[in-house]
Amino acid sequence: MNLQPLALYFGIAEIILAIALTVLVLLQTKGSDLGGFLGGSGDTSSSFRTRRGVEATMHRVTIACAVAFFVCTIFSFLAWGQAA
Repeated sequence: MNLQPLALYFGIAEIILAIALTVLVLLQTKGSDLGGFLGGSGDTSSSFRTRRGVEATMHRVTIACAVAFFVCTIFSFLAWGQAA
């Protein structure tokens, strides 16, 4: 399978997915200080709560975006490896 012609498109898709993944992760860490960001939050009830509504959807979209990013990275490495 020759992926060399698609190498540029995989690179562009990787940049777009990286930006989207960064934005999604930053949107999910709302209202937490540096201690909460690193996992040392004093409020233990917020660590184990159920996600509902928009928060659950955003969590699933973040997971899907991360999987798409890693699959795109693998194909990008294969495509750029064929170009050499």
